[in-house]
Amino acid sequence: MTEFWLISAPGEKTCQQTWDKLMVATTRTNNLSTNNKFNIPDLKVGTLDVLVGLSDELAKLDTFVESVVKKVAQYMADVLEDSRDKVQENLLANGVDLVTYITRFQWDMAKYPIKQSLKNISEIISKQATQIDNDLKARASAYNNLKGNLQNLERKNAGSLLTRSLAEIVKKEDFVLDSEYLVTMLVVVPKTSYAEWQKTYETLAEMVVPRSTKLLFEDNDSGLFSVTLFRKAVDDFKHKARENKFTVRDFQYNEEEMKADKEEMTRLSTDKKKQFMTSVHVFHRYGLPVNFQAMLLQPNKKNMKKLREVLYDLYKHLDSSAAIIDASMDIPGLNLSQQEYYPYVYYKIDCNLLDFKV
Repeated sequence: MTEFWLISAPGEKTCQQTWDKLMVATTRTNNLSTNNKFNIPDLKVGTLDVLVGLSDELAKLDTFVESVVKKVAQYMADVLEDSRDKVQENLLANGVDLVTYITRFQWDMAKYPIKQSLKNISEIISKQATQIDNDLKARASAYNNLKGNLQNLERKNAGSLLTRSLAEIVKKEDFVLDSEYLVTMLVVVPKTSYAEWQKTYETLAEMVVPRSTKLLFEDNDSGLFSVTLFRKAVDDFKHKARENKFTVRDFQYNEEEMKADKEEMTRLSTDKKKQFMTSVHVFHRYGLPVNFQAMLLQPNKKNMKKLREVLYDLYKHLDSSAAIIDASMDIPGLNLSQQEYYPYVYYKIDCNLLDFKV
C-alpha cells in the first residue's frame, strides 16, 4: 500500500512523549499502521495571523505542486511507453523511491533556508514548481513532435505495398539506372493476379523490355514486381496497368535520399529515447504552536477505520468541535479542501502517482 497519513499534534511535555503515545496506540498493542517520525526543522513561524494569512495561498500551492508532480509522472509513463512496468521504479526523489524518500524525509536546508520566513519559503517552492511546469510543457511538446515525426516515418515503412515506403525493400541492382532511354517501374500486383501479370505485362505498352519483370517482395495480399520499359512508353504503361488493376508505384531510386531517410529515422528514435524527467517533489504544511511532532503513518489497509478512531481518541481534546464541523462550511482562515476535518493536522500522501497500476 502506497498511502500515507502525515499528521501533526502538539507535544506533551516533550515531542518524544507525543511520539511514544502514538506508537503505543497504533503499533505496540495492535497493528494499525507503520509509523515514522517526519523531521521538520525549527522554522521561522512568525505569528498565528501570518499562518492564517498563508493558509489559502498554501492550499493553492499544494494543489498546484501536486498537479505538477502528477504531470511529471504521466510524462515519465509516456516516455517509457514500451516498458510501463518500469515507470514506478523510475519515479525517484533525490535518487530514491518515493516511499523511502517520504519515510526518511530530510529538509533541504540549501533550497529552503530555515532563516527565511514561511512566506518566502512558499514563494521559493512556487517559483520552482512553476519552472518545472514550464520546462515540462516544453519537453512534452518536443517529445510529442518527435513521436509524431517518428510515427509518420514508421507508417511509411509498414502497412500494405500500396502505401508503404519501398526504400527498405528494393536494392540498387533491381533498377536500370543512368539510362537515357530505359526506366524501371515498380508495380503492385494482387497475388490472385500473378498469372495474369506474367501473361500481359509485355503487352501493356509497345516498348516494354521482354522478360524484364521480377518479383521483389511479397506481403499477405500482393507482390511488388519490377519491369523495364522505354521512358516514352511510361504514361501508356501506367494507363493500361490501371485498367488491369495493377498499381504502379511512383518511385525513383536515389541512394542519397534513402540514406537521409534512414538517418532521420535513427536520429528521431535516438532523440525519443533520451527524453527523461527526474523531478519529483513532495511538500506539506504545519502550524502553531511550534511544539508539534510531525508523524508519518502508513495505515494497515484492513484497519483504517480503527486507526481513525484511535487517532480521534488520542487528539480529540485538541478541538472539541472536530466531530461536528462540516467540510462544506466556509470558515475564514480554515481550509477544508481535504473534505474531512480532524483535531490534528492531517495530509494524505499517495505515492501512486499514476491512474494505471504498474
